[in-house]
Amino acid sequence: MAGYYTGRRKLHRSRNGEILGVCKGIAEWRDLPVDAVRLVFILLVLFGGMSIWIYFILALILPVEPEYREESRRQRRPRQSSSEDIDTDFENLKERVKKMEDEEFDKEKDWENRFTKGR
Repeated sequence: MAGYYTGRRKLHRSRNGEILGVCKGIAEWRDLPVDAVRLVFILLVLFGGMSIWIYFILALILPVEPEYREESRRQRRPRQSSSEDIDTDFENLKERVKKMEDEEFDKEKDWENRFTKGR
C-alpha cells in the first residue's frame, strides 16, 4: 500500500468508514491498519481522558474523501485474495443467492395461496 497515492496524502474522512469515517481516514493518511486506529481511539477515550467530542469535532472539520480518489483506489489496487478468502467469498455469495431464491419462491407460493384460497 505504500506509494499508492502520487503526491502528498491529505487527512480526510473516508466515505466507507463505520460511523463517520474519521478513524479510517486517519488510517489511510498514515498507512496504518484501520482496526488498530479504532482500538487506539477507543482506549484513549476510555482510559486516556480523551473526550468522545474530539471524534465528532474531527468529523465536522475534516473534509470528506473526494470521489475520484475512491474510484482510482479501486482501479489501482487489485485485491489480492488467498484461497481461503475466495472460499469465504464464495460461501457468502452462495448464502446470498439462496436467500434471494427463497424470497422469490415465497412470493410465488404467496400468489398460489391467493388464487387457490377460495377453491
